[in-house]
Amino acid sequence: MARLYLFAEGTTEQTFADILLKPHLARHEVYMHNPVLIAHAKKRGRVHRGGGRKYLSMKNDILRFLAQEKDAGVFFTTMIDLYGIHPDFPGLSESENLRHMPEKRVEFLERQFAKDIGDPRFIPYIQLHEYEAYLFADPTHFDYFYDHHANEIAALKAIADRHTPELINDGQHSAPSKRIIAELPDYEDAKSVVGPQVAELIGLDVIRSKCPHFSAWLSRLEGLGVVMH
Repeated sequence: MARLYLFAEGTTEQTFADILLKPHLARHEVYMHNPVLIAHAKKRGRVHRGGGRKYLSMKNDILRFLAQEKDAGVFFTTMIDLYGIHPDFPGLSESENLRHMPEKRVEFLERQFAKDIGDPRFIPYIQLHEYEAYLFADPTHFDYFYDHHANEIAALKAIADRHTPELINDGQHSAPSKRIIAELPDYEDAKSVVGPQVAELIGLDVIRSKCPHFSAWLSRLEGLGVVMH
């Protein structure tokens, strides 16, 4: 069985990985350790985790884990957003030429990330454009938490009907999370609880069918169990 460490940008991704990805991957003989909030700073020898996107702290955190776990059957991956990515991220300035092709841009950045880490066991994943894109795979499931907001949820469904979720743009007011908060303001303070549960209601199969970049990453993780046979 392969082992996998997942570094999550925030608690929403951490919970999503724990309740959806961990049991799913176990069926493919990939054991995921409890997802780790990625480091954003190290002060006085103490690592501070979650809520930050500083690239150097993130890189050093991943390298520490790689150094501690040298076995060829241990793998490492990330769940970080393209939206608001830190200016120091490797290849970011060069990727501006691909801004009109988000899928190509994110794949380029993932290759630069892998190159910078420099370990074949590292499988970078950057979300297009952020976690909330998955929720646009079927936003009608927000009604479980917001049962008196039929018009607002219908507005989110209309957005979903016009867009591939991963291509909903990354503007300051038009990123997926911003569109949800515009209709359901309470989501802003509840996202780490509501976000993963809405995804669970939608289901991985539906999310994969609507989010090809996410699906390709998950397929790669599933394949780790086969590699170890």
